[in-house]
Amino acid sequence: MKNKIAILTIGASLVAPHAMAAAEITKVERIQVIGSRIALRTATDSAVPVDIITAEQLEATGMSETAKALQFAAPSYNFPFSSITDGSDAVRPASLRGMSPDQTLVLVNGKRRHGSALVHLGGTTGKGSSNVDLNAIPMTAIKRIEILRDGAAALYGSDAIAGVINVVLKDSAQGGSISLQTGQTYEGDGEQIRVGINQGISFSEDGFVNLTFEAHQKNSTNRAGLDPRQQYPLLQDGSLDPREDSFDRLNHHVGDSDYNNYSLFLNGAQIFSDDSKLYAFGGVSSRNSTSGAFYRRAKDSRNIIETYPDGFLPQISPEIIDYSLVTGYEFDLGQWSLDASAGYGSNSFQYRVVNTLNASLGPTSPTSFDAGTLSNYETNLNLDASTYYDFLNESDILVAMGISWRDSRYQIESGQQESYIKGDYQDKAGASQGFGGFSKGSEIDINRQNTGVYLSLENQISDDFYWAMALRYEHYSDFGGNTSWKISGRYDITDQLAIRASTDTGFRAPSVQQLYFTNVSTFFDPDPITGEFVPRESGTFNSLSPITKGLGVEALMPEISHSYSLGLVFTSSYGLTASLDMYQIDLDDRIILSGSVDSDSSEEIAAILADTNADSARFFLNAIDSRTRGVDLVLSQQLDLGSLGDLETNLSFSYNQTEVQDIHLPSILSGQQEDLFDHQEEVNMTEGTPHNKGNIGFTHRYDDFTTNLRFSYFGSYTIGYSSTDVTYGDKWTTDISMRYQATAGLALSAGVQNLFDVYPDKRPEDNNFNGIFVYPLTNSPFGFNGGYYYVEAKYTY
Repeated sequence: MKNKIAILTIGASLVAPHAMAAAEITKVERIQVIGSRIALRTATDSAVPVDIITAEQLEATGMSETAKALQFAAPSYNFPFSSITDGSDAVRPASLRGMSPDQTLVLVNGKRRHGSALVHLGGTTGKGSSNVDLNAIPMTAIKRIEILRDGAAALYGSDAIAGVINVVLKDSAQGGSISLQTGQTYEGDGEQIRVGINQGISFSEDGFVNLTFEAHQKNSTNRAGLDPRQQYPLLQDGSLDPREDSFDRLNHHVGDSDYNNYSLFLNGAQIFSDDSKLYAFGGVSSRNSTSGAFYRRAKDSRNIIETYPDGFLPQISPEIIDYSLVTGYEFDLGQWSLDASAGYGSNSFQYRVVNTLNASLGPTSPTSFDAGTLSNYETNLNLDASTYYDFLNESDILVAMGISWRDSRYQIESGQQESYIKGDYQDKAGASQGFGGFSKGSEIDINRQNTGVYLSLENQISDDFYWAMALRYEHYSDFGGNTSWKISGRYDITDQLAIRASTDTGFRAPSVQQLYFTNVSTFFDPDPITGEFVPRESGTFNSLSPITKGLGVEALMPEISHSYSLGLVFTSSYGLTASLDMYQIDLDDRIILSGSVDSDSSEEIAAILADTNADSARFFLNAIDSRTRGVDLVLSQQLDLGSLGDLETNLSFSYNQTEVQDIHLPSILSGQQEDLFDHQEEVNMTEGTPHNKGNIGFTHRYDDFTTNLRFSYFGSYTIGYSSTDVTYGDKWTTDISMRYQATAGLALSAGVQNLFDVYPDKRPEDNNFNGIFVYPLTNSPFGFNGGYYYVEAKYTY
């Protein structure tokens, strides 16, 4: 019966704000979470830090997007804002412990989640990475989110360098809820409405399916400054066009995108006996968004005056479709508990560009384009087995082992011909403005497979000491094998104080996106004399290209990590829990998307690029060794106020710092370091997100009222620009909400995010594009929309 009990290791102090105290969790629900497979563990017995964020805590943030809510619930998680960053405006990157977005593994119900097809090409956090789109998972479907803040590649495989995020779906077999939330910013824009419906259905005595439908519509925000530049060509007599006086100079869009997202998720199971269960879960989501590129003035050489006599703002309007389905069967075979599962996931990102043109086609150019589609597909097969054996000191040792197989497929489909060709109209720039389409030469459809096997041991050898070990080997069809291991332990010094530690090696296999993404696009550089934008063709070439091979760029290899962590855990009978965890992550052969090397850099490079349409080339390569160090501190206190209700207080703080230890480039490019990985990119990698982040939260419950007050701290950060580095100061934001339980089923809520309308520091005058870009376009940790207020009604039955 030991392996029937579903209590697994969870975080020592439940680092998320508003985290429940250990006694409350044990009393209310015994939770199976990531990080361990051993039974009979309690909430504060973990050897590694894990955050538990419940659905109630996510809802209390008032955020309408899963990733954004998680940012305010877990200080170690960052979800920075970006604007005018192509497809990244629709699928924003996020990071854990200051690492790259693709160095965190995401699971749903303990099974690997597929990644987005998008590659972040602009100046966002994690340039060159592809991350899992958490916003494709509706908040209405989520029961809780678990964050393992420790390396776990030996347990779960590739990507788990910074940690693991596990999204647990709702599993109620009956009842449900209907919720409606609406709100807008203080400025009167960004209006949004979200409707969520959740229903549990029991289709047999021991079978259920839990269904969720969510619709979310959000209008754009805009915090651009007015464009003071001359818009129209001079008249024949050399005077200004009179239209300059009436032109609407709010011509850029800098802020949130328009956003429409619809999703349908399910989670179900049929229990046949105490040791036999069939389960399935998954969902589909569809999203459309619209964001702006750079405005093309009427006088701009990229404009066709007959088509847009007043200029135009190209808009990127992608359509994102996401599917997933996992089925599995849990059963006992002798003394072994087995779990066999199969999962499939896909994500497609269709680039659509509207309100634009291909200037080289002249007045006959279309004004909207299908610029091509990126698609990522994953198929996972897993077999896991575990059992207990008698061990030393009359204890039991858990032995777990398993095998996995994954097929990853990446596909690029070209856009319509007009989106990428260059016509002959007045020697104008080719391709669709805003985002140039994928050409036939960029098309690819390729697979890779990998097989992994693992063995883990866990043992509570005494009342005071717990230890665990894991070993995993994975073999990939495109670069070979990797072995990773993990050792962790915990010792209870007293009934209240414990010390915990772990060390592990990990790896992240280069994603199929990094291996096979390719495109030649038109970029525009300002002429140093005239200031006009001059088109240049820049190519991103993949590892199969003769260009990268000619430049001496070797095939991508996995990133290899070695991590250490040491922590203290304190619990008291008075409702206080505290944890302090220090960590270091050494990462070798970190993959970057390089800067561009130009054909005029050397005769050798010019000869290599001669047979392409590109004036410059960039590519993915294992170029960086880095070290990340950090500290996570958490305090949580439960107070019984008697007739005044009860109060839960939380303080969470996260610090981390990344340093570049070494840069290694191909010999032919050794003199091109400033082009491939310049000071600007190094600053963005090491200083682009706040080193310090934290919050202080208070939850007061009195009768039918629940009040949440949260103060969030975002430390300073630095963005590297081509001319200089700019440091943006630290900020505090304040969120407050109140929930009233009007009836047994109906709850009414109202709240304000960023109560005091805090904005990030403005860009300096010599770095704000003539005053148009008032705030930093990327990396702002809480955005620049200002205050936002909302109301919500939720009926639970």
